[in-house]
Amino acid sequence: MPPTRLSLPGWSCPGLSLFSYLRASQAEAAMAAALIWIPLLSGLLTELGVTKAQQTTLHPLVGRIFVHTLDHETFLRLPEHVAVPPTVPVTYQAHLQGHPDLPRWLRYTQRSPHHPGFLYGTPTPGDRGRQVIEVIAYNRDNFDTTRQRLVLLIGDPEGPLIPYQAEFLVRSHDVEEVLPSTLASRFLTALGGLWEPGELQLLNITSALDRGGRVPLPIEGRKEGVYIKVGSASPFSTCLKMVASPDSHARCAQGQPPLLSCYDTLAPHFRVDWCNVSLVDKSVPEPADEVPTPGDGILEHDPFFCPPTEAPDRDFLTDALVTLLVPLLVALLLTLLLAYVMCCRREGRLKRDLATSDIQMVHHDTIRGNTEELRQMAASREVPRPLSTLPMFNVRTGERLPPQVDSAQVPLILDQH
Repeated sequence: MPPTRLSLPGWSCPGLSLFSYLRASQAEAAMAAALIWIPLLSGLLTELGVTKAQQTTLHPLVGRIFVHTLDHETFLRLPEHVAVPPTVPVTYQAHLQGHPDLPRWLRYTQRSPHHPGFLYGTPTPGDRGRQVIEVIAYNRDNFDTTRQRLVLLIGDPEGPLIPYQAEFLVRSHDVEEVLPSTLASRFLTALGGLWEPGELQLLNITSALDRGGRVPLPIEGRKEGVYIKVGSASPFSTCLKMVASPDSHARCAQGQPPLLSCYDTLAPHFRVDWCNVSLVDKSVPEPADEVPTPGDGILEHDPFFCPPTEAPDRDFLTDALVTLLVPLLVALLLTLLLAYVMCCRREGRLKRDLATSDIQMVHHDTIRGNTEELRQMAASREVPRPLSTLPMFNVRTGERLPPQVDSAQVPLILDQH
């Protein structure tokens, strides 16, 4: 069978068969699909490479403060020779992988989109292991989004234990100002003058707002405050013990400054509230709680508690009759007394008339008769209306009408009218 000739509009090849045309169309479709999918696959591979490059591994320690700064330079993907504009607003959102929020020991804070963000906290022994934190940065200018994965490998710290721990409330700073390592190191250096010689470790940093504090008024120099917890292997100094003594707490309750026997090396850079200093001594192990031993359920012999072994029989019929009959008898007597007063001692009308004198009765009857006669006369009299109540003109037509003259109101002397 000869091949069928193709006659399509816009196709000027009379010698081309239908199969050849279909084969050419498939080649063109495959080329168009390749042009579409190649950029998508390259972009996907690029994104995977960026995601892999944005992964960072960190090593927090149990019982030590962990601070990670979220800089704009890390998330904006700018070349090395291009500086980050200071006016680019970037906000962050961090959460535990597979969960909508951060773990309980980790906090996030950022003062404004133009400031860096901080992830900080102190892991507990129950948080050991591997945790993955996903951080998403939003560029508020061009709506660009960047993702970063932080792999946290939480382990135990090395070195001696830190049994002596102290917590200070610094009212002159916010939590974002203390989180950078420079200011935290300055605080530890200044605190070394109040402590026994030894290495100080920064254990925890908490904002005063997380402890129930209030946002200060927008006044110059007013800060939110921050709690800084420091530990050391050296015991507390005499100065710190005096600050946390009961005498100092009593002075603070009266509004007076606490006792401070040494020079305040933290002032004037750090304004510490010495009435909120707490000391914890873990050098002495706490006694273990005694496990209660189950007994047989029978109380032991106690000389001060001797319950009766036998109870004699008792008849409660007399008590029941007294409890019920006495109130009933009293109620019956009161009812009879009230009935006698209301019914038997009632004074009738005849007795009242006999007790009243005849002159008083005649006088009363005369007053009643005269009053009734006046009422009948007032009901049957006809008196003309006063002139002041008569209309001076017709309301409907507007025609003025002369007032009706009452002859009883005309004066005897006309000149007085």
